[in-house]
Amino acid sequence: MLYTANILTQKRNPFCKKMELRKSHFLLKSILLLIFLLVFVSVSYQISIPSKQDGFWYENRTPKVDSILIEAFFDPVCPDSRDSWPPLKQALQQYGSRVSLLVHPFPLPYHDNAFLTSRALHVVNKLNASATYKLLESFFDHQAEFYNKATFALSRASVVEKVARFSTNTIGNSNYDVIKAGFTDYKTDQATRFSFKYGCVKGVYGTPFFFVNGFPLPDAGSALDYKGWRRVLDPLVHQQDTEE
Repeated sequence: MLYTANILTQKRNPFCKKMELRKSHFLLKSILLLIFLLVFVSVSYQISIPSKQDGFWYENRTPKVDSILIEAFFDPVCPDSRDSWPPLKQALQQYGSRVSLLVHPFPLPYHDNAFLTSRALHVVNKLNASATYKLLESFFDHQAEFYNKATFALSRASVVEKVARFSTNTIGNSNYDVIKAGFTDYKTDQATRFSFKYGCVKGVYGTPFFFVNGFPLPDAGSALDYKGWRRVLDPLVHQQDTEE
């Protein structure tokens, strides 16, 4: 009986070893996840609070108490951000003052010149807030000028010059010197960094990314068409009407 038991024990050993190995892997993953969460929380608490709210109000229209608030995170050189803008703009025109929009630049690290073009929005917004969306739309319409082969062989200084010239041509040639100086302004650099950090704190991981009244919409990173916006907003507007 003892001999038989030893044989059975030996046969179970490989299985036991596999179980122990799995437990070790699970424990290691749990430890790594815990470390990641601790680091994330630590970084979140270390982010300094900006002096003013991030983002650009559409048509400089701040929300009323009872208006529906859409927050959109866009990368100026992201094709999906570009494709999502026309239907969102159409929805804003449909609902008027019932809906407010706040756009946050979110420069994705894998898009060429995303930070520079996002910074340009802050530069122009500081100069003329009514021109910010005009510049954003221009970036959307001419994205191919700012990534891949278009800027591959250019130095950073040359790309800054290119973005500054483009921004100037969009909002008015008389503003070139001010816009160019904006790219060496510490405040516009910090504002662009705050935009990215704010998105990270909110859990944004791609563009476009939308929040409605503080709650994220599904299918982040994909363009939402006009019918999709109607499906989201119509019930909210109807609910407001019934509560009035």
